[in-house]
Amino acid sequence: MAAKILMAASGGIVLLFGVIHLAYTFWGSALLPRDPAVMAAMNEVHMGITKETTVGRAWIGFNASHSIALILFGLVYAFLALAHGKLLFDSNFLLTVGFAVLAAVVVLAKLYWFSVPLAGGTLALACYVAAVVAARL
Repeated sequence: MAAKILMAASGGIVLLFGVIHLAYTFWGSALLPRDPAVMAAMNEVHMGITKETTVGRAWIGFNASHSIALILFGLVYAFLALAHGKLLFDSNFLLTVGFAVLAAVVVLAKLYWFSVPLAGGTLALACYVAAVVAARL
C-alpha cells in the first residue's frame, strides 16, 4: 500500500506542476520576460526553421506542450499506481521509463530552470524511487 501511495504522490506532484505551468502559460506574466521589449521582439521574429510562426508564438506552444506532458505523466503514473499497481510495479519497462523521465526533469531543472521546479522534480523523483523500493520489499 505504501508503494501505491508514494507513486501516486509522485504523479500528483508532477500533475500539480503541470497544471500550474499551464495556467501560467495562458494567464499572467510569470512565464514572460521581465522586459516587455523582449516579448515584443519575440512576437516579431520568426523561427529559424519556419516563417509560419514567431518565437513568441512558439514560446507559448512549447510551454503549453511541456505542461501537457507533465499532466499526462502525472495522471498516468498516479492512475496506474492506484488502479493497476501490479501492472505498474511488475513492469520493468514502465518503471524504467518513469524513472528516466523524472531524472531528466531534475537534470533539466538543475541546468536550465530554477529552484522551484528543481525542488518539485526532486521530490517527485524521491517519492518515485521510494515507491519502487517499497514495492520490492
